[in-house]
Amino acid sequence: MTLASLAADLRSEADRANERRLLVLAGDADATRHAAVDAIEAADLPVPDCTAVSAAEDWPFEHVGPRQSRELLGRTQQAIVLDGHDECSPNAIGRTVGAVDGGGLYVLLAPALDDWAERRDAFDETLAVPPFEVDDVDGQFRRRLVETLRAHPGVAICEVPESYDGPESEAVEIRDDGLTEPYPVRPRETPEPPAGATFDDDVYRACRTVDQAEAVHELEALRDGESDPAVVVEADRGRGKSSAAGLAAGALASEGRDVLVTAPERRGADEIFARARERLAAADGLAADAEGRIDADSGGCVRFARPPEAATLPGDPDAVIVDEAAALPVSLLERFLDGPPAAFCTTVHGYEGAGRSFDVRFRGSLSDSGREVVDVRLDEPIRYAAGDPVESWAFRALLLDARPPVDQLVTDATPETVSYETLSPERLPADDHLLREAFGLLVLAHYRTEPDDLARLLDAPNLTCRALLYDGRVVSVALLAREGGLSEETRERVYRGDRIRGNMLPDVFTSQLRDREGGVPVGYRVMRIATHHAVRSGGLGSRLLAEIEAEFSGDDGRDADLRSEQVDYLGVGYGATPELLDFWRENGYRTVHLSTTKNDASGEHSALMVRPLTDAGADLAARHAEWFRERAPGVLAGPLSGVDPDVIRRALRAVDDDAVPEKPGLSERDWRVVVDAANGMGSYHAAPAAFSHLALRELTLGRAGLEPGEERLLVEKVLQNREWADVAEDLGRVSTRMTMRAFGDACEPLVETYGTAAAKAHREYWD
Repeated sequence: MTLASLAADLRSEADRANERRLLVLAGDADATRHAAVDAIEAADLPVPDCTAVSAAEDWPFEHVGPRQSRELLGRTQQAIVLDGHDECSPNAIGRTVGAVDGGGLYVLLAPALDDWAERRDAFDETLAVPPFEVDDVDGQFRRRLVETLRAHPGVAICEVPESYDGPESEAVEIRDDGLTEPYPVRPRETPEPPAGATFDDDVYRACRTVDQAEAVHELEALRDGESDPAVVVEADRGRGKSSAAGLAAGALASEGRDVLVTAPERRGADEIFARARERLAAADGLAADAEGRIDADSGGCVRFARPPEAATLPGDPDAVIVDEAAALPVSLLERFLDGPPAAFCTTVHGYEGAGRSFDVRFRGSLSDSGREVVDVRLDEPIRYAAGDPVESWAFRALLLDARPPVDQLVTDATPETVSYETLSPERLPADDHLLREAFGLLVLAHYRTEPDDLARLLDAPNLTCRALLYDGRVVSVALLAREGGLSEETRERVYRGDRIRGNMLPDVFTSQLRDREGGVPVGYRVMRIATHHAVRSGGLGSRLLAEIEAEFSGDDGRDADLRSEQVDYLGVGYGATPELLDFWRENGYRTVHLSTTKNDASGEHSALMVRPLTDAGADLAARHAEWFRERAPGVLAGPLSGVDPDVIRRALRAVDDDAVPEKPGLSERDWRVVVDAANGMGSYHAAPAAFSHLALRELTLGRAGLEPGEERLLVEKVLQNREWADVAEDLGRVSTRMTMRAFGDACEPLVETYGTAAAKAHREYWD
C-alpha cells in the first residue's frame, strides 16, 4: 500500500460511512508538507474545500497561520491540514478537528512521533513564563497525544522520510492504515414541521436534523412575553445548536421582534447571524444588514452586544439569546433572568466552555427564578455520522468530556476522611482516571476552560497541582502558579510598561501599583480551586488551602517538592463577589487591590488577595494593604462608584487590620460635625473627609457592630458619594429624609466606638 492508495481508501471509507478519518504524517517538515498535498490530491478532495493551518505559506489551497485557527470556527471543509512542526497547540486541534465535514480527512503533520515529546516549539514558548525558560517545559501532553494517536481506531499513521519523492514512494512507511470497515451510512430522517408549530414551515425545512427542528420548535417559547420562559439548549459541538438559535432569531425578527444576541466573543455568534440573515432574506424581509445588527422589514431586528453590556438589556429587547452560555460566569448569566424570555445555548463538552459547570451551578438559579424552564438537547451530529472515530479521538486526546467522579462515590467525604496529595505532571498522565477527575473539577472551577489548559496542567513549569482524595477519588483540587522571584532586569521592564506572562500579582504590583520591588518575593497564586459539587460547603476547600499553606510554609513536617525554594506568600485573583470575598477572608487571605475596570467576560471587578508566609511576604502584603486603604476614597468615589456595595463591604473587611491607623486622625471640628450629624443636625457635606475616614475604619475593623444595611449606607453615601435620592432608591428606603435619618443613626455607634473624649463630651450637649 502506498500513501496515494491509503489516502484514497481513507476517503472512500469516510465517504461511505459519512465519517472522517485522521491521517498522521510524521517526519521531516518539508517532506510531510509535500506528502499532505499529495495525499489530498490522491483522495480526490476539491482544493477550494481544503485548508492548511501552518507556519509555512507554500500551499496550493487556503492557508491560515497557527494562531488564526479560530477563523475556522463555524466553517466546514473537506480536508484540514494541521501542521504541528513549528507550533501545535491543543486549542488549534480543538478548533480545526470539528471543521472537517463527513467524508473528509483531517491531516496532522508532526515530527517523528518517538521524538515529538522532546522537541520544543512556539506553543511551548508560551508555557515558559518568567523566570522559566523553554527548556524547562515538559512534554507530557504530546507524549499522551501520541499514545492516543497510536491506540485509536480511524487514525492512519505514516512515517515520511526526508527523501520523500511522491505519493507512490515505497519509502513511506505505513505504521497503521486507520481503516475500520464501517457500515454504510444510514439515510438521515428529513425534518418536518412539528405539530402545533407557529414558526413558518420554511424555518423547519431549513433544519438539517430532526433534533435541530425540535430545538427550533422549543425556541418558539421566546415568543411568550408574559411568562418569560427560559429555554436551555444543550449539545456537543457540531450538533447545530447555534444554527437552531439563528433560525429562531430570524423567525422572531420577521414577526417584528427585537432579538438581542450575546456570546463570549463576537465571532462566536457568526453562525446565529448567518442563519438569521438567511431566514430573513428567504422571507423577503431583510431591510438592512450591518456588522452586529440585522434589521427586518417588519421592524424587528437581530443585534449583538458583549455579555456585560447585554446583561443590562440595552434597548429593552423582546427576547435574548445567550450563545456558549457555559463560557460565561454564572453571576453574569443570572442577570438575564430579570429580563425578557431568554435562551441559553451551551456546548456540553468542548473548549467553548465548561458545560458541566453551567449544568451544576446555573440550574439552581433557573429553578429559583420562577421561570418556566424548557430543556432541549441535540445529540445527532450534523456534519458527520454519530460514532465518528475522529470525534471520539478528539474527546479523548483533549479530555473534552472530562468530569469529576459520580456523586455516589464521594458524598461521604469530609475534611477528616480525605488525604492531601500532589498531582505531579508525571503522575497524572500515568493515571488517566485521576487525570480525568482532576481536570474535570478544574473545568468546574472556571467559566472558561480550553484544551490549552490541559497542556498547561501537564507541561507548564510554573504550575503545580494539589488535591484532596477520598478513596482514591478527587474531591477537591487546586491549580497553583508560581509567581515572582523576578530578576532586576525583568522587574525594570515591567515597571517601564512591558507585560509579563504568568505573573498576575507581580505584574499588577509593579506596572499598575508602581511597586518596583513587587516582583522580588516568590508567591504561589491559586489559579483555580474547586470542590466536588456533591460535597461543596463541607469545609473541603478550606482544608485544601490549609494543607497548601502548611506545605509551602514548611509547617507540615514533609519534604515538599517546592521546599528547596522559599515561598513568601500565597495569593489569588478573581472576579469579586461577596461570597468569594468572604471565603478567601475566612481562609486568611487579605485584600490588597480591587481593579478599577471590569473584566470583559465576567463583568466583575477583580480582587487581589495575599496570605503572607514569610517576613518578605508580610512586608509586601502590608505596604499594599496600606496603599489600598489610602487610595480607596479616590477610587470608590470614582471608577468604583457603581460597584455593588456588598462587594465593597466584603473587600474592605478583608483588609489587614494593621493597615488601619491606630487613631482616626479627625480634628475637633471633624468630630463635632460627625456628632451633629448623628443627632440630626449638620451635614455630611460639611466634612466629607471625616466621614470617609470613619467609614473606612469601621468597614475594615467592624468594631462598632453596624448592621449590613447601615454598612451599605456608609458605602454608597460616604465612599461612593452617591446622591441621597439614588441611595434611598437603591437601598429601598421610604424617602430621602428617612435615608438621611438612617445615616445619622449609623453615625452614633461610630462616635461611641472611635470618638475622642471631646467628641463624647459634645454628644452630651445633645443629650
